[in-house]
Amino acid sequence: MKRKLNGRRRKGQLSGPGLPSFTVSAPLEFKGHAGQWTPEHLLVASVNTCFMLTFLTIVENSKIPVISFCSTARGKLEKVEGAGYRMTEIVIKPRVVIESAQDLVRMTKVLAKTKENCFVTNSIKSAVKIESEVFHRQTPTSPCPLGEAPASIDSSREE
Repeated sequence: MKRKLNGRRRKGQLSGPGLPSFTVSAPLEFKGHAGQWTPEHLLVASVNTCFMLTFLTIVENSKIPVISFCSTARGKLEKVEGAGYRMTEIVIKPRVVIESAQDLVRMTKVLAKTKENCFVTNSIKSAVKIESEVFHRQTPTSPCPLGEAPASIDSSREE
């Protein structure tokens, strides 16, 4: 990964071989720019993405048909006495719609196994909490639109 600085404006371009570049910035609270990815966003997005990909691998290996998977994540940035600023907590909220009602019980174990095996989660000091919702496809009100792509993520930083 390469980061190209943009002077005193506290923003730059993040790029890597064969990858699209994008603008990164310090958060507004640290004289950054609105609407740009920050290190805090990238950390939370990495945890959320790793959780999603680990989950999808485990359900595939477990032969559990998943109709849809949606996940949001929020990080809590705090000033810690004697340690400076730290991301103290990341909450991942996966919402899963599965094909068979018989797999509802198995999903508890799958989600726990996902957290245990997510290497990004295992690599950070932040507390990671999982607040999951699992639905059978015939649940009248499902938070995941049926028939859409099986995986999407939305990572955001708590203000």
